[in-house]
Amino acid sequence: MPNVRRLVVDLMKPYEPDVVEFARELATLDGVAGVNAAVVENDQEVQTVKVTAEGDDVDPDALADVVGDLGGSVHSVDEVVCGDRLVEERRTPQD
Repeated sequence: MPNVRRLVVDLMKPYEPDVVEFARELATLDGVAGVNAAVVENDQEVQTVKVTAEGDDVDPDALADVVGDLGGSVHSVDEVVCGDRLVEERRTPQD
């Protein structure tokens, strides 16, 4: 089965731990080479964060487990790239 090279998820998290600690924890996962975490929205009690994890073998279940351990929850998987290389989304005539 091809490895997941990029995983983009939308998640909700409490304010603590902060987004820096969240990204650092996700970056320690086996198979993850880097993480980008961008706060999309601040609500009264939670933050909505878009997380992009890239690496040789990103495990979606392990990522969701760490998010849960930190008090957050994955709301959606918004992008997945699998295979031997990263493939960027391209515009098509339908766009």
